[in-house]
Amino acid sequence: MQAYLLGIDIGTGSTKAVAVSFSGEPIDVSQHYYPVKSPKPGYSEQDPALIFEAFISCITDTVKKIGYPPYAVSLSSAMHSVIPVDADGKALADMITWADARSEDIAQKLRATAQGEFIYKTSGTPIHAMTPLCKLMWLRENQNALFIAAHKFISIKEYIWYQLFNEFQVDCSIASATGLFDIINLKWNPTACDLVGITEDKLSEPVNTIYKRADLNKGLALSLKLNTDTPFIIGASDGCCANLGSFVTEPGTASLTIGTSGAVRITSKQPVYNYPAMVFNYLLKKETFVCGGAVNNGGIALNWLIKTFLNKQLPGHSDYDTVFNQIATIEAGSDGLIFLPYLYGERAPLWDTQSCGVFFNIKPQHTQAHFLRAGLEGICFALYDVLQTVEQSAAPIDQLNISGGFITSTVWTQMLANITGKKLVIVQQEDASAMGAIFLAIDALNLDLHISQKPPVTEMSLIPHQPTHQAYNQGFSAFKTLYQNLKETMHLLHNM
Repeated sequence: MQAYLLGIDIGTGSTKAVAVSFSGEPIDVSQHYYPVKSPKPGYSEQDPALIFEAFISCITDTVKKIGYPPYAVSLSSAMHSVIPVDADGKALADMITWADARSEDIAQKLRATAQGEFIYKTSGTPIHAMTPLCKLMWLRENQNALFIAAHKFISIKEYIWYQLFNEFQVDCSIASATGLFDIINLKWNPTACDLVGITEDKLSEPVNTIYKRADLNKGLALSLKLNTDTPFIIGASDGCCANLGSFVTEPGTASLTIGTSGAVRITSKQPVYNYPAMVFNYLLKKETFVCGGAVNNGGIALNWLIKTFLNKQLPGHSDYDTVFNQIATIEAGSDGLIFLPYLYGERAPLWDTQSCGVFFNIKPQHTQAHFLRAGLEGICFALYDVLQTVEQSAAPIDQLNISGGFITSTVWTQMLANITGKKLVIVQQEDASAMGAIFLAIDALNLDLHISQKPPVTEMSLIPHQPTHQAYNQGFSAFKTLYQNLKETMHLLHNM
């Protein structure tokens, strides 16, 4: 039997498990999906029990297909979720996801204060509705009975960890994305806790990202067909794991990921602070920070384009092919058509939940293909905006290691190279976050493996076409100016 490691990424739309042999070969991938609920405008919730079921299914599917259990399991997960639970780890309400915007008014008020800036610089977390800090303030003000009844406030990874080991523990990476954690002293921040109205005992015990346990619940181990002493490594957040899994550990290189949302991240030995743009600083491990910015409108904006222009409610592979084929027929710049992709508000570097999507400079010659191309260019412009912010706050970036579903499209990846003017490199076709979790397992278990020593031979690299990049810079300048000119009107319409 060939020993293997299992990296599991607990995402917003699905949980994915990637099995990798000790020789570094991916041998199986399992993925299970679950819905997001929006009971009111701006709300984003999920049933944590469904996510746990998907997590379990990923493990059982893998063990069944491979025929024997993994050597170890390591976890990655989405950030910023909040679940109020009782003393037995049972959810008292649905999980509030990162995308939930109900606490935006609270975030805006806090962002304008010196206390908000202090919490940002202590926690490394932007002051925004996505953060547990603001979510808990909202719960205290609006659902006080639930707030008081909760034994703990935990994330989805903590919820799953509790089901596995009956203890409330959180890795420092997930903790560093709450707004409640001191990323230098590696402990809960009393100033932030006081602001929320909780004490530290309402939060889990922080542990490092290579913390491991080998005392799996016996009943669960039996149902999973795992040994009770199978090591589980708590791992890190999906963003931090993606940097590790994309081999973004040296200066001059950044990772760029597009999934449902999107992000640009570097790895740094110290935090990179920029309060106006609120560059995030999340812990990968002690004195290793993943810094950057995330956008709301990645693949989710592309799906909107497909639904709207192709009338496809559930886009399939052929629909994506149709979009990319149409886009390829249109010259770069979409004949002057510009798209602001802020359909779901925006995070970095705008931090504006009241922003909205805009098509601008529509002319009679613009066809469906123009709108589709402009839509994709707008998504790339938004990521370029984050990239420039990170470079201005830290250091120049020469190369982008890219990951996410978009890497399968040469049209999209070349467009991104031409817009950013950077060399793009695909170093890992499999899920970068799950691979990052596997690399943490290798470290945690002191395994003498060479999987994570250096990037594999790149499967694809793209070089920007400089004349096209220069032309795109003119469009990008108009893109940024357009938001500033329309911002007040966006807010007016949002509040009507």
